Amino acid sequence: MENPLLNQGALPVFSVIQPDQIEPVLKKMILKNREKLYTLLDNDKKVTWENLILPLEEMDNQLGKMWSPVSHLHAVMESDALRTAYNACLPLLTEYHTEFMQNEKLYEAVKKIAGSPEYKNFTAVQNKAITNQLRDFRLAGVSLGEKDKMRFLELQKKISQLCTKFSENVLDATHGFTLHVTDVELLKGLPEQTLKIAEETARHHNKTGWELTLDYPCYSMVMKYLSNRKLRREMYEAYVTRASDQGPTASTWDNTQIMEDILKIRHELAQLVGFKNYAEYSLATKMAKTPETVLNFLYDLLQRSKKTGEKEMEELREFAKSSKTSKSLSHTDTIEPWDLAYYTEKLRIAKYAVSQEELRAYFPVDKVLSGMFSVMGRLFGIRMVERRDGDVWHPDVQFFEVYDSENHLRGYFYTDLYARNHKRDGAWMDECRVRQTLPDGTLQYPVAFLTCNFTSPVDGKPSRLTHDEVQTVFHEFGHCLHHLLTQVNFAPLSGINGVPWDAVEFPSQFFENWCFDRETLTEMSSHEITKETLPEALYKKLIAAKNFQSGMQMLRQLEFALFDFRLHLEFDPTKGPVVQKMVEDVRKKVSVVPTSPFNRFQHSFSHIFAGGYAAGYYSYKWAEVLSSDAFSRFEEKGLFDPESGRAFLKNILEQGGVYDPMELFIAFRGRPPTIDALLRHSGLS
Repeated sequence: MENPLLNQGALPVFSVIQPDQIEPVLKKMILKNREKLYTLLDNDKKVTWENLILPLEEMDNQLGKMWSPVSHLHAVMESDALRTAYNACLPLLTEYHTEFMQNEKLYEAVKKIAGSPEYKNFTAVQNKAITNQLRDFRLAGVSLGEKDKMRFLELQKKISQLCTKFSENVLDATHGFTLHVTDVELLKGLPEQTLKIAEETARHHNKTGWELTLDYPCYSMVMKYLSNRKLRREMYEAYVTRASDQGPTASTWDNTQIMEDILKIRHELAQLVGFKNYAEYSLATKMAKTPETVLNFLYDLLQRSKKTGEKEMEELREFAKSSKTSKSLSHTDTIEPWDLAYYTEKLRIAKYAVSQEELRAYFPVDKVLSGMFSVMGRLFGIRMVERRDGDVWHPDVQFFEVYDSENHLRGYFYTDLYARNHKRDGAWMDECRVRQTLPDGTLQYPVAFLTCNFTSPVDGKPSRLTHDEVQTVFHEFGHCLHHLLTQVNFAPLSGINGVPWDAVEFPSQFFENWCFDRETLTEMSSHEITKETLPEALYKKLIAAKNFQSGMQMLRQLEFALFDFRLHLEFDPTKGPVVQKMVEDVRKKVSVVPTSPFNRFQHSFSHIFAGGYAAGYYSYKWAEVLSSDAFSRFEEKGLFDPESGRAFLKNILEQGGVYDPMELFIAFRGRPPTIDALLRHSGLS
């Protein structure tokens, strides 16, 4: 019988994926694709778009349809067997993709298409696809000698394994520590929902009492609300030392050497293909073309926000000293890192009489989703329909279809919203299927995964979200819509594909703005007891607190962005370990908050060491300039202005990676972006 993994169709069938089948299927597909490429490059025929480019894309599509659900399961439902199978496949995939991109015969064939008489009549999609492909051949080392090609391949294999190991260490370290408490008096201040989950966790491990974990929903509640300073410190130390040489699990899952090795490999890869460093290599595919552009942008924001951040930190220090609960401070009256979130939340309540936990009571998950879908319906004429017959990987997963204003199907998406064991931390959107025309002329609809790590339902009651978490859902759904609503039928430029990485966060950050709209909040709120919508008085407090500590938040993002970019720009393999030194140097210049000497946040900074943000974390702020300025059009015309909604759909969400993001922004806004709206929205103007 044919392996069911080979028969993944329009939608993945998760129930047939068996770890022991993955590697044999992958080997079979790779062999088949290699044979197909040999046939495509037959010297006796003239190469064209139809007989070379389209068959290559179908090969990629078939491989992606098999691998995407496997990769997703590795992130959200990992087991020892799946981890082993996944890691066995990584070098095979790396070798396969590198081999393709270093194939000189294939490169020359694509160049022939670019130089053919037909090329001048190509569509914008075809033109951009060829341009990008030729660029990517060069970035993959197609022009290198055989020895250097082999070295490039060897490095690519190593780095894919190292990045995966980095991520696995973070996962293992997160779930490798728990704090068992048997006296409920020690847990004063924790919300009832957190206590119930901690009690369930302890019971699950055959213990009495309560068990606190480093899963973010639990950890964040401890840091914000737990009165016991000693326990806060224990949890803080365990969290900020995950996968490092410090803390309660020191050196058990240590990413110290892995980070240094990743940096060395990236540096060597960049130099092999003619760049001075990995930062320059990374910018070859981004909007910001030079390191100077990125650094000037970040340092400009730093200058505009530093004084505000310093004032906010001083206000927090003074508040902590004068607070009735200041007895929990140390004898020096110094606010420590494990006090920051605790006193920040108390200061928010003191200034604005509103807390995230008070807001949580109004936002049940289902109501938030239906309210968000309503917003997207009013903006773009789309509607989301839940299907109950989808093959899913966990009982919590929901499956939806997306239809446009003319009732045409536009795609599908899955939501997986709650934290659990064997699931990677954080929130993200990922591709499952990409929109494209198939060889038989039919359309393959796009499919997305929307993943979060919210507090799971307890005692049969629905999960409820803080307002910050409501913004997270809108953010990730923005990525989903960018992927799902594309009208480009060629996979490398469809949805988010081909979009420069520093523009990818544009739609996601744009949609967060509706989380502060009165009408929207009314529609997606329902109090857990009274069922009333968000009261006007509470709404006004939420708006008043919107830019609470915005300077400190800006500085935190700038610290991450500058650490990442300078690390890849200034790396020198002859100077020994650099990661901790760079953290400390950037922190001195940027941070206004206290940091403990054992803090090793970089050891779990998966965005840059296991994700796609290496030398690109600045993208969040870069794209926020675009998103803030784009939203200002809606502020001028009305938040549900139909003309503005259609323009955003047409010029941004549907265009994929065909056109330069700046061209698309100008087409939507009528002018280039300015930083003014970002500063105003952040309370820094």
